[in-house]
Amino acid sequence: MGEISPDELLAGLARAMDRAGLAAPGGLTRLTGGATMESWRFSAGGCDFVLRRAPSATFMHERPFGHDVEAAVIRAAREAGVTAPEVVTELEPGDAIGSGFVMRALPGTANPREILGFDGADALLEQAARDLALVHSVPRDALPGAVPVIDYRQAIADLRAQFEEAGGDRPIIALGLKWMEDNCPEPVEPVLVHGDYRMGNLLCEPAKLTGVLDWELAHFGDRHEDLAFGCMAVWRFHRYDRPALGLGSLDQYFAAYEAEARVKVDRARFRYWLIHRTVWWALGCLRMAKIWRSGEDRMLERVVISRRTSEQELDLLMLLEADSLADGISPKIRMPDADLYYGEARTGEIATAVAEWLANLKDKMEGHDRFQLAVARNALGILAREYAICPRVSNRELAQDFLAGRRSMLTDPTIPALRRDALDKLEADSPKYPALGVARDLWSGSTEVID
Repeated sequence: MGEISPDELLAGLARAMDRAGLAAPGGLTRLTGGATMESWRFSAGGCDFVLRRAPSATFMHERPFGHDVEAAVIRAAREAGVTAPEVVTELEPGDAIGSGFVMRALPGTANPREILGFDGADALLEQAARDLALVHSVPRDALPGAVPVIDYRQAIADLRAQFEEAGGDRPIIALGLKWMEDNCPEPVEPVLVHGDYRMGNLLCEPAKLTGVLDWELAHFGDRHEDLAFGCMAVWRFHRYDRPALGLGSLDQYFAAYEAEARVKVDRARFRYWLIHRTVWWALGCLRMAKIWRSGEDRMLERVVISRRTSEQELDLLMLLEADSLADGISPKIRMPDADLYYGEARTGEIATAVAEWLANLKDKMEGHDRFQLAVARNALGILAREYAICPRVSNRELAQDFLAGRRSMLTDPTIPALRRDALDKLEADSPKYPALGVARDLWSGSTEVID
């Protein structure tokens, strides 16, 4: 289904709400974000609700299950005590507004920067650990048979195929894939895994968890996958210093989880899944560009997210270096622009000029349009920085040698150059990423970022 008007969306929602015995909707507002699914907030009968909807029918074809199964998972999790939203109705074909379901709105914010600035981080971390343990307690017979069971080795093979489809030319991702093949743990009794348990998908108030959102990646697998995913550097946002969800220490997180789950956390398995999901998200970011190029979804945010691959490459290299540290190399030093060029405006300068002009439109935008304006300015910033830095991003021969085991991170002399290139690429793509300064300090003894 293509784009539909707000009036058409309200009409379809009215049909769905009527089936549930609820009042007609009003005050429809598109929520920010939505690189995968659309979210719309509206009111009905004095209460607030949220519609979760697929942006296109084609998009749902690649999903392991539909919105009906996702809604059933949320209901089962809520029944098990998870702080999950209440699903009140699901869309049907006759509603003519696509695939999705409606939930009662919950209090709190999902904005990670707000949440990580709240007082009471310790209490919030313990509640998040408790809820995750409850997710893992949902019995299998309470869930639809369509919820998949992950095969660890097949998951690696699928990622390797995705890597080759994307060009097979990223040496750092190749190193990660090879490490996963060499260190894949033996299967354990599978539990329900949320699949996306992290800041951004948790609704919170100060010292209080109010909701667990976005269950579209739920599957049966290793509980350590969920534990690790939210602890990736990318999901800790500006609190790189707090390794557990950006809220506190791993010891505190694991202790709270163990108290509820009555299961000991295996730190070796946790480390494996930390690396596995870092590779998974790196390739997920790369795939965003493929989706945009195909015409399936031309949303601006997809091309910008594709450039976040560099964040994961830098994080992955630091994770892998915990096993072996090679000699460091300082990042490339660039001359100030004034010493290099005095002629007409260059590509990067034009991008900067357009970004500055777009800033004037900020107060004229609201809702999702305001969010997209910020994405557009970020995209132009990437162009301007990349023009100045000219980072290298690919080397198929080296990547294939790492993937095949012909060369090893333990001894390969190219590792210092990979560090340098990872720093340069991330500086172009995401110069405010917290791990950038950490990596500079680790690899070159300097946290200075060249503007």
